[in-house]
This record gives sequence, structure tokens and C-alpha cells, in this order.
Amino acid sequence: MKVVFCAYDFVHKVGGPNVWLLRLLPALVSRGVDAKALFFSQDPLMSPTADALARMGVKIVVAQNPRFTEQKIQWIFEQLRNDPPDIFVPNLVLSSYYAGGWIRKSGIPTVGVLHSDDDFYRGVQDEFVFGDEFFRLSSLVCVSKYLYDEVSAKSPDNILLKVIPCGTPTSQKVAARSNASLKIAYVGRLEEEQKRISDVAMALCRAVEEVPGVEATIYGVGSAQSSVEKVLAQHGKGLPVRLAGMVPSDEILSHLLKHHVFVLLSDYEGLPIALMEAMACGLVPVCTDMRSGIPELVQHENNGLIVQNRGDDFVASIRRLKENTRLWNELSHRARKKVEEGYSAEACADRWYQLLTELRTASTTAKHFDSPSEIRLPPIRPGLAREDLRQVTWLLYFFKRIRRAIVRSFRSKNNE
Repeated sequence: MKVVFCAYDFVHKVGGPNVWLLRLLPALVSRGVDAKALFFSQDPLMSPTADALARMGVKIVVAQNPRFTEQKIQWIFEQLRNDPPDIFVPNLVLSSYYAGGWIRKSGIPTVGVLHSDDDFYRGVQDEFVFGDEFFRLSSLVCVSKYLYDEVSAKSPDNILLKVIPCGTPTSQKVAARSNASLKIAYVGRLEEEQKRISDVAMALCRAVEEVPGVEATIYGVGSAQSSVEKVLAQHGKGLPVRLAGMVPSDEILSHLLKHHVFVLLSDYEGLPIALMEAMACGLVPVCTDMRSGIPELVQHENNGLIVQNRGDDFVASIRRLKENTRLWNELSHRARKKVEEGYSAEACADRWYQLLTELRTASTTAKHFDSPSEIRLPPIRPGLAREDLRQVTWLLYFFKRIRRAIVRSFRSKNNE
């Protein structure tokens, strides 16, 4: 069974979806799947996720990220023309979703993945689940029960819906603590949008200052790194809070085991891999009250703490865990148990394998892919606009700019 996944690759940036690929694709290969990944990269010579997958026996092809959506679609067609897969997974690449219309028409099932609860993935739903029938997916995987329920409530036609979390490896070791100290970890992208990382850094500075014996470490990189550094310089000077940079995905568990609490104070998430990793290590999660993903992983006072804000409530929760070792032990034990029971990487790989097998069995059309002579795409949707730069749209914009310049020049000469 040949399966092709699509993804982006960036130097010094490994987000949750790529960590997921690093674990899922080798697991599928070990189950007999001929897995292949097509990457769009800023620099094909420096593509850390693609390189890591290649070392693990996964076939990869990397392209210099083309500028326009149509160019990306054509590149995908070129990769599939001589070696069509049995199943095509656009994952989080918009151009791959559009390409999926012609790919599915050729008899190849397509599988979308909802990784998060944001405007982009709602745009994916609107266009490729409920939009023009030509571009609709064969199947849609939701990483959380909330996302599944949201799609299911709209009654999609002829689309196989599944809930499959990204999953995490389970550690043989478990975090442990005494009354001496409480160590907090944040692991994730350093971004203001969604992650609210400057507010997280401020919250950690306040917690370590107001609660004696508390330390905090921020792991990650991102566009807001300079903002985090500024917050730590101004509000964390002399305090036990630090920025540790990016940690390779295969080393993150060993770092987490040195801590006791995992914080995730985002505005929204899907089903965070870093949170599952931390819980698998026995860290107690302290999270904001998000509608997607968090409620199915973290139950307040049972296996973690849910806070209503990044200020007083957050600091009070950290103080409780610092002063009450018994409470920390109970929450830690239940957090680890929760992940072991339903969110292990192996269990989630099994569910993906079952889905792919089901789709392949149900597909009776001969696999023969011919790329179209003309690519016609639907209008750009607002939620997808950040990823959708069309050649025609860009040319129209360019000519409009020229036209305005000519008109201004003409008026200026007449006014003289």
C-alpha cells in the first residue's frame, strides 16, 4: 500500500504536525506501508524533518517552496504522475488539498487532517468537506473529539470521519519530586498568535517571583523569540526562569522528565502533542480553559489544573502544586495514566493503519493519474487566504498597481 503525505519543512522550526510525521510515518513503514512524504521547504538543503525521516527509511522528496498555489499544485502532479499512490494525504498543505480534487477523480482516496481549532482549518472544512463536490475529501481525520463533533454536527456527505490523536511515545521513567522545588516547563512555538507567548513568559516570571522554590524553563523557537527575551530581561532578571531554545523531538522526553509541571496557556489548540508528551512523563498540566483538545485530556482537579487567566489564578495554581506534594503526586499519576490508556503513539499509528487499509479496500477504481491541462480553482476563501497566493490574483494586483501609477502620472501632468 503506497501512501503519500504532504508537509512543510523549516530550518530551526519543528511544530507539532512535523513531530507527528516523524513518529507516524516510520510506524506505518514498520507495518508494511510504502510511505512517502512530499515537502515544501524554504531551503531543500536544510530540511530537518525530511532528513530525519529519510534516515528512518521513509521516502522523501523536497522542493524549493514555489511562490504560487498553481505552481505547488503542478509540482505535486509531477511527483505523482509516474508513481501514483493508493492514498493521498494533503495534511496541512493547502495546494495539496486543491490538487486532491484531480487526484481523487483518478480513483485515489484523499485524507485531510484537522490539526487545530483556527480559521485556517475551518476554511479547510468549508472548502474541502462542505464545498464544491469536486474538491471534497474522501476522509477527514480530526485530532480531537471536539473537532470531530464540530464537523459531524454539520452532516458531511460521503466523507469518512475519524478521530485519531497525534499520540506520543510513553516513557519508562516518570517525573518525581520532593518538597524542595517545583520545576515548570513550557514547550512549543514562540508565537503571539494562539500561543500568547509573551503573556506566558510574564506569567512564569510572576510565578517564580511570588512562589519561593519555583523554577521555569521555556523550550522553543519562533517569531516572538525577541519578545520573550525582552520580557525575561525586564521581568525575570535574577529570577530562576530561562529560555532554553529548541530541543530535537527525540530528546524532548528526557528534558521533560527533569520538570514537574507543564504549562499551556494558549487561546486555542487542537490536541497538543507537547501536552501529551508531558503527561506521559508524569508532569502535571496547568492549562487555560480551551474548548478543543484540552477538555478531553485534562480534567480539573483530577489529572491537572485548569486556570481562568494567566494572572492570579495561574499563580495560585502553581502555589498549590508547590505547597501540596500529595496533590501533585495524585495529579501526576492520573495524567500519565490518561495518556497511556488512549493516546500512545503506537495505538494512534494502529488507527491510522486501519483507516488507510479501509480506504484502500473500499477503492475499486484503477489508479491512473493524469494531470489536467488546465487548473481551475474556486475563489479564495478568507480563512485560507494566508496560504493561497494565486498567479492570476498576483498579476491582477500588479497590473492594477501599474494602472494606478499611470493614472496618477497623467493627472499630475494635467494639473501642471
